[in-house]
Amino acid sequence: MVSTRTPSAQMVVLKNISWQTFETILADMGEDRTSRLTYDQGILEIMTPLLPHEYWNRLIERLIFVLGEELNLEIFPAGSTTLKRQDLLRGAEPDSSYYIQNEARVRNKSEIDLNSDPPPDLVVEIDLTSSSLDKLQIYASLGIPELWRYEEGVLRIYQLQQGQYVECSDSPTFVQLPLIEIARFLDESQRIGVMGMTKNFRNWVKKQI
Repeated sequence: MVSTRTPSAQMVVLKNISWQTFETILADMGEDRTSRLTYDQGILEIMTPLLPHEYWNRLIERLIFVLGEELNLEIFPAGSTTLKRQDLLRGAEPDSSYYIQNEARVRNKSEIDLNSDPPPDLVVEIDLTSSSLDKLQIYASLGIPELWRYEEGVLRIYQLQQGQYVECSDSPTFVQLPLIEIARFLDESQRIGVMGMTKNFRNWVKKQI
């Protein structure tokens, strides 16, 4: 077992963990927890995000909903719902996940089963802490079509193409908007506050469309 402490997260990595043990840990820990689990073919990572990590995650979520409102898109927030497939021996709990194109298919769902349900259309990861696992490969294998990764003031947008993520200059979900600009607005929140930043972002989106 290897433990790592950082200013943004507390992390524990366990090796030689069976799928059955992973499922048992998920059940025993329950849903009322702050930790997030990632499993990749026998390796289990347990991460507990701290304030900086959650701060950026919530801000990005706020901006995603502004995009939904201004572009007239329904959004089903799936949060850190466990996304897993036993046949792949892989599972992850993203910082945030959203159904947009497939929102109507999960609107009344109380549980997501990737064997029968589509994966979220968008996953957001806040990478202030280096993960011991290749989470992009995990999400690619689970079929997540779009992934945003925020790290050190930079937002990277990835689109799944032929089983691999390709970095893009804009979002395939929120088309024709240069969403790498989101990082600029997130930085602005440090100077003028969250509400002022949100207002400026909404005005920016309106000008773009």
